[in-house]
Parts: sequence; C-alpha cells; structure tokens
Amino acid sequence: MATIVGGLTTSHVPSIGGAIARGRQQDPYWKPFFDGFLPVREWLADVKPDIAVVFYNDHGLNFFLDKMPTFAIGAAPRYSNADEGWGLPTLPPFDGVPELSWHLINHLVEAEFDVTTCQDMLVDHAFALPLKLFWPQERCPVLTVPICINTVQFPLPSAKRCVALGRAVGEALRSWDDPRRVVVIGTGGLSHQLDGERAGFINKPFDLKFMDSLIHDPEWATQFSIHELVEKTGTQGVELLMWLAARAAVPGRVRAVHTNYHIPISNTAAGMMAMAAID
Repeated sequence: MATIVGGLTTSHVPSIGGAIARGRQQDPYWKPFFDGFLPVREWLADVKPDIAVVFYNDHGLNFFLDKMPTFAIGAAPRYSNADEGWGLPTLPPFDGVPELSWHLINHLVEAEFDVTTCQDMLVDHAFALPLKLFWPQERCPVLTVPICINTVQFPLPSAKRCVALGRAVGEALRSWDDPRRVVVIGTGGLSHQLDGERAGFINKPFDLKFMDSLIHDPEWATQFSIHELVEKTGTQGVELLMWLAARAAVPGRVRAVHTNYHIPISNTAAGMMAMAAID
C-alpha cells in the first residue's frame, strides 16, 4: 500500500510567482519568506515522495461562479497552468497519476462525498506556486493529484466537513495497492482580507494558534463555523480549510519538521509548515 510521508502547508499569494520570475527571493521583503522553504526541501530530498496530493482552491481559472463544485478531483494525465492575468509566466504542465485519482474518487463516493470528477483540468497559482516553492526545479519532479475545495462562493464546506474529507483521502491512500510514497499538501491563507472595510486584516495570534493546533490538536478549528472563521481570519483567510484537509489526510501523530510565519506578503499572513508522519 502507499506510504504517507507527511504533510506540507503554505500560502499561495500570486505575487510569490512574480518574485520568483524576477529573481527577488533574496530581497529584504521576500527573504524571510523564501528562506523558510530551504529546510523543507532538504526534508523532501530525504523522504523522497513520488506523488503530491494537493488540496487547493481555484480562483476562477478552472471553475467560475456559474459552476462551483464544493469538492472536485483531477483525474487527468497532466494538468496545465494557464494565464490568470497576473502577468506571471505559466509553468510547465504537471504530470498526473490517473490510477490514484480514480482510486480516490471511488473511495470518496463510497464514503458519501459527492465529488466532481475532472478528466481535464486547468490549475492556477494556488496549485502551481506551492509546488514550485517545494520543488524549484524547472519541471515538477513528482506526480500530482489536485483536489479543489470551494472557498470562493457561499455556501462553503464547514471545517468539520473538510477534516472528514481529508481523513477519507488518507484512508484511500493507505488502501491503494501501490508502494509509492505520498506527501499531502494544503495551500492557501493564512489570515488576510483583500477588500471591503477590513481590507488588510491580519490576525497573527489566531494564525499561530491554528498552526500549533495542526501538530497537537488537529481538529481544534472545527469548533468554529465558517462565518466565525471569516471573522477571525478575514474573507480570504478561510482558505485554511485546505490546511485542515491536508493535516487530516496524514493519519495519527505528526512531528513538526519546520514552520515559518511571515507578515505581510501582499497583505497576507504567509505561513508554511512541514509535518512528518510518525505513526
């Protein structure tokens, strides 16, 4: 069966791509953010995952407001990154692993999750930039499975439901009759709000408590409703749902390999965590 080596979480702000494209990783503004990934790359080189299962949210590239699934899973042989209008260079296609995608889809449907199956799928910065941060090579060296969670248009899935989704994904991975090694990634957040009266809102105490909870109490955030999470983290900070799903997919206890928290990156609290599976 597959081995889950651990989980990764990170913010996915589009301006990160601009900094990479312009070679600004060592600028004073960006250095504290990018330096946080160096120990994680060393850990990835050691545990050598073959596949990354990525929980992320689409920003209108593949799904728009007229058709917004709550949960969607890619089942394609490759996933193309396309122009979103940010002026970012598009990245090379990401290779998929359809046999795992279908195993996940079948398991989730049996577990009573109504998922949208995508045999053709564009992936935006929320998927592409985290992979570039963890594997800076010209082409991503791991196979990928994208799992999209709606955090754009209400109604949004609850934190509790996203934890249940992640747990079901972890069960499916452990039942997959294949010896490959899998790392689970959750992207988005942390606290930020890009518009309205609270534009620029950041809640550092909540962010740090949430990050700590993923190690010691991974269901802590499920006590809050979606509206409470928006109040505490900002409209876009609710992207922490992807972090919850990713952590839930890693069974049992985890060990913190490395964490980083830096504010602000484009009015966003930028967090990153690497968690090794120890059970």
